[in-house]
Amino acid sequence: MRIKFLLVALLVHLLSSIILDAKTFTYSQVHKMPQSVEKDYYIWRFLSQKTTTKQEAKSIMQEADHLNKKLRVAYRERTGLKAYLSPKPKSSKEKIIAWKIKAKAHKYFKIGIQLVGQNKLQKATDYFNASYVRYNKRWEKDKALFWLYLVSKDRQYLDKLLKSYHINLYTLLAADFTNSRYPKSIITPSIGKSHVRGIDAKNPIDWAKMKAKMNMPSADLEELAEDCESQATIGMNTYLKAKACNYTKSYFPMPYRETMKKFSKERQALIYAIARQESRFVPASVSRSFALGMMQFMPFLVKHIAKEKGEYIDLDMMFSPYKSIEYADFHLDYLNKYLYHPLFVAYAYNGGIGFTKRLITKPNYFRAGAFEPYLSMEKMTNTEAREYGKRVLTNYVIYLNKLGVVARVLPFIKSLTNPAKTDSFRN
Repeated sequence: MRIKFLLVALLVHLLSSIILDAKTFTYSQVHKMPQSVEKDYYIWRFLSQKTTTKQEAKSIMQEADHLNKKLRVAYRERTGLKAYLSPKPKSSKEKIIAWKIKAKAHKYFKIGIQLVGQNKLQKATDYFNASYVRYNKRWEKDKALFWLYLVSKDRQYLDKLLKSYHINLYTLLAADFTNSRYPKSIITPSIGKSHVRGIDAKNPIDWAKMKAKMNMPSADLEELAEDCESQATIGMNTYLKAKACNYTKSYFPMPYRETMKKFSKERQALIYAIARQESRFVPASVSRSFALGMMQFMPFLVKHIAKEKGEYIDLDMMFSPYKSIEYADFHLDYLNKYLYHPLFVAYAYNGGIGFTKRLITKPNYFRAGAFEPYLSMEKMTNTEAREYGKRVLTNYVIYLNKLGVVARVLPFIKSLTNPAKTDSFRN
């Protein structure tokens, strides 16, 4: 009887802990938040509460900045109505023109890749040239230059890549092809102050307010960067510094060293590589699809991992960088059972392991052949995963070197057509 009583008492305690830990939000709390994607996340949480009335839901929904599927579903379940927002002002004529030029550049580059696949290299050169002229962002110009080199073997294109200020897969490969050092514009800042007053690095609304200041026409980005110069806010600090110099300098922070040191250097490099790409090390990051925290976990995955670990978690706990790192390590353990190469792990982290398996088991992807594996890396139809993978791989190699592991990107590229070194799906 005593044992039964103790078990019941323990169960009551656990249930009460869950109830106490489960965050709830009032209409007033959410209403006071500045319009932002971060507020949208809290609107979603407010709509998901059983205590939220239909009238409160209708009122708060008009304050949303952007509608995603989660908001639409939660609103319909709470009100029985279809969600809509007032139309936003149309883009300026200059933005529309810039978008059209970029779209044409992408089209020309895509045609160039198709022509490479058909072995029509002279025509491909013309299209890569056309994309190079129209691209505006430095990394996109570097991509066109790299392919111009691959199809022509003209050293001038490598020389141009070596002069690029941007750190990307193509500039690192140019350094590898010419046995050159990697660029010196890679910066890992050392910051002594642990925190700054007035900014909670784990509060999405504090980050929303900082972004609002950053986007003001009169914003002094260097000054804002100084305002959040601390170990806790190093993500904000380096994000602002990079933006202030128009990304001519590349910041690769290495925060949370005491926690990270318990992992192998390869795991450290992978977590850092993904965190830099996902959030720029901003712990309170929220995406439009409500991916959360420094490692940008979707809510369904947070709940799945929590269940696997046998623990309760409120979604807001993902704004702790330490919890984010813990969950990332757990998820990467799962991915590494099947995927051994950082590029394929990156694809799976972004697009899912099912997507990655389907991609790499296609007979015309990542197999030995002319222009492989570069061709496979460019012809992927999932644009987000395609570019994400390149950036994470680049970050990974840089962080390995930062951690004292001598590494170059070219050996990683060459191993992509060798299934024994990359994954278990093709063995």
